[in-house]
Amino acid sequence: MVKILERFDMVDCKPVTTPMELNFKKLSGSVVGPVLGNATEYRPLIGALMFLVNSRPDICFAVNTLSQHMVEPHHSHWIGAKNLLRYLHGTITHGLRYTVGNVRVHGYTDTDWAGSVVDRKSTSECCFSLGSASISWMSRKQKLVALSIAKAEYIDASMASCEVVLLRKLFSELFGYTLYTTVILCDTQSGICLSENPVFHDHSKHIDIRYHFIRDMVQRGEIRLHHIGTDEQVANILTKPLGKVKFLNF
Repeated sequence: MVKILERFDMVDCKPVTTPMELNFKKLSGSVVGPVLGNATEYRPLIGALMFLVNSRPDICFAVNTLSQHMVEPHHSHWIGAKNLLRYLHGTITHGLRYTVGNVRVHGYTDTDWAGSVVDRKSTSECCFSLGSASISWMSRKQKLVALSIAKAEYIDASMASCEVVLLRKLFSELFGYTLYTTVILCDTQSGICLSENPVFHDHSKHIDIRYHFIRDMVQRGEIRLHHIGTDEQVANILTKPLGKVKFLNF
């Protein structure tokens, strides 16, 4: 991290408390602001930040958003990347601490429905913890435009279930026993109902069959979706820019 700050001359910058400003969405559209004259510095910077995401889930959403403008970055994207470096400067000693405890995987999943101002695609995210800290996290734009928040949440939960399969197999090999049912916490009741109810209706018949993978996982008892309040949804940190209070809390 220090080498990244030194490379881009941000060692003596003024730190900030959040990796992305609240109004960055409005500034991130491809038609807003002047095009960055020289993108040769922007792309290596984003590449270095993408490598850093492997150990810093708190910058996952910011890096995901900035990396979507690698082809033709604008001046606002460069400002956003510099703001992220200022945040890293202020949290250079932060990290993940793992302690010995109960081997039980649980996760959070959340969706920013139609959050992209460019193509109105939703942002999906999931994160999984094993005891004291996160071990896996993801923030990714969905490949199709969701017609409802129920569909967006259902697609997000299905993507998370694929990650669960990998983690369950991994820990089964490491610890030599079958894990308990993996609990995934989400803040939308509609996604939970779709995963448990096999009846197709007008709100779900257009969902591609591959996203019903989570329904099979629920029926087999490998996954269970639980509702959680929005104010307790840790996954919010990976779906949208947050203010200082909420960001520090999550």
